[in-house]
Amino acid sequence: MLAHPGRQYARVMRPLRYSINVTLDGCCDHRGVIADEDLHRHAIENFERADALLFGRVTYEMMEAAWRWPGGQRPDWAAPWTEPFARSINAKKKYVVSTRLDKVDWNAEIVRGDLAAAVARLKEGPGRGLFTGGVKLPMALAELGLIDEYEFVVHPRLAGHGPTLFAGLSKPVDLRLVDRQELGSGAVAMRYEPKG
Repeated sequence: MLAHPGRQYARVMRPLRYSINVTLDGCCDHRGVIADEDLHRHAIENFERADALLFGRVTYEMMEAAWRWPGGQRPDWAAPWTEPFARSINAKKKYVVSTRLDKVDWNAEIVRGDLAAAVARLKEGPGRGLFTGGVKLPMALAELGLIDEYEFVVHPRLAGHGPTLFAGLSKPVDLRLVDRQELGSGAVAMRYEPKG
């Protein structure tokens, strides 16, 4: 069947979704929030909407240190309810944006070169989407207009310190609310899409 003459069809790309935990006063340090079972369950739901994870070096190394358990056995510090999250993140394909790392494993590969072109190639692949977290890489992705969905999980806590999100962004990014979910801890997950 031929396409209608003159009609252009937009290629559907995998969306790039971003999620971050933040306190009421804007702190996005992972140590500034209390990670409970409900928050971990919410993160797993986010992972299920993605075929792969896209991390910067710092976030990749932090996640690997916390969730790549030796021999797959839960360490003493981890509550039993963290096991589903650990299984989920371990199973996911990971792309790591880094100029410093020589190699990665943990079901991962390094992304080098022009960030915009590399992420565009990843978004062109088939599937449900890509998921990213952290601070520095998402800032660069926001500058490039590559994030399709932002989620801020706002915790009912005042940290009294930073770091804060998107400090130094060169221009505003206008968003519209598309979903809101209250978690058992009182944290509120708000999902936004860029306007326009």
